[in-house]
Amino acid sequence: MLVDGLVEEEWIAFLRQWNADADQETALAEMVVSEPDHHDWRIVDAAYDRLTCHECGERLSRGPVGCSACDLAHGFRYAAIESDRPGALPGNEHGVRVNVSVVRRPHVTSEGELLSRRLVLPLLLIGWLPTTDQAQHASALIKKAPSAERARVTERTIQAWIDQALSRPRP
Repeated sequence: MLVDGLVEEEWIAFLRQWNADADQETALAEMVVSEPDHHDWRIVDAAYDRLTCHECGERLSRGPVGCSACDLAHGFRYAAIESDRPGALPGNEHGVRVNVSVVRRPHVTSEGELLSRRLVLPLLLIGWLPTTDQAQHASALIKKAPSAERARVTERTIQAWIDQALSRPRP
């Protein structure tokens, strides 16, 4: 999955930087999640992927709704460092991060929001960022749409953003 690759690339580079082998990987992941505010969000997300929740047995932070250990870990992931990428609009990395988080935990969000996050993510990855007005307008349209129409409304709204993004110069 694309979103898993986004965090895996950073983790592999992090392991190389630490000269860590497979035997040390779990200990390194435990260190990272104990101090998320010292590491990039992608590294923190990848570290959680390597740890198992003691309550539900899933990957830590990605367990079922109501697993208190996973819910707590998911909240801590937002303490991680979020640096904008060169050439991207300020705040774009936050958009990438939130969309990746939602897509990687599909069972905790609505179908309409999950679809919109999946459709917007490629735009964010190329450096585009919707304005607050665009995001709020889209959210209102999607939430108001009858469930039978929600996918079509979401796709049409995102397509309008794509058309706008393609018609203006990149940052």
